Amino acid sequence: MQTQQVKSAARALEVLEYFKLNQKPRSMSEIAHDLRYPQSSATVLLKTLITLGYLSYDRKDRVYFPTPKVTSLGDWLPRALFGTGRVLDAMRDVHAATGEGIFIGTKNDVYLQYTKTIDSVHALRFYTEEGTIRPIVRSAAGWVLLASLSDDRLDNTVRRANITLPVAERMTLSFIQNRIAEIRKLGYARAADLPLRHGATICVPLPIKIQGQPACLALGGVASRVDENFDHYLDVLRNAAASVREVEPFAVPIQIDF
Repeated sequence: MQTQQVKSAARALEVLEYFKLNQKPRSMSEIAHDLRYPQSSATVLLKTLITLGYLSYDRKDRVYFPTPKVTSLGDWLPRALFGTGRVLDAMRDVHAATGEGIFIGTKNDVYLQYTKTIDSVHALRFYTEEGTIRPIVRSAAGWVLLASLSDDRLDNTVRRANITLPVAERMTLSFIQNRIAEIRKLGYARAADLPLRHGATICVPLPIKIQGQPACLALGGVASRVDENFDHYLDVLRNAAASVREVEPFAVPIQIDF
């Protein structure tokens, strides 16, 4: 029963994320086919979401669509996470100056989480869905977040992060320590082909914590374009991060020693 309940909860969230991607009414058969659910399970799940008020049903066209109740689940989050919006303004400044994909990264246990994202406007680009998590040891943004940890916490975090990875993808503690030494010296991190092949990321720390966790501001795009504009992109990131100074709700100012 517990396994079935977890599966049902996961499917309910998948349906809502499905509508986020499609952004148009969909029939039960389309939802079941696209998400590979049995028709019987899809029928029960959709009826439950209607009863709870998260989906509406158009009986004439036989299609489903989210209700405003879905929006209300998270409309308070931006202010709780980013306060009056200075962090979001910093993101928009970087995006306006570069057109690249921009994100705020935060530490979520042994993962880097893409807490807030803005998509690139370039024709050749990468896409990372907001909320995505990746192992913290396998990205420039993750290394910047790790650089805020004490030595004992770093060792523990790297070991636990590696457990989540296939052996071939694990990062040694000495490798991470070398990356952190560079970050503390230079004040930024850069990575190519990691986590995405042919992509590159530049990341700088933010002088705040978000919900008690270290945070960073990062830019990602096609490696060749990032290399060509590296100095400009880094200046833009640093200026934007420096603009985030005042205390925000749930965003605690910290002293950055690198």
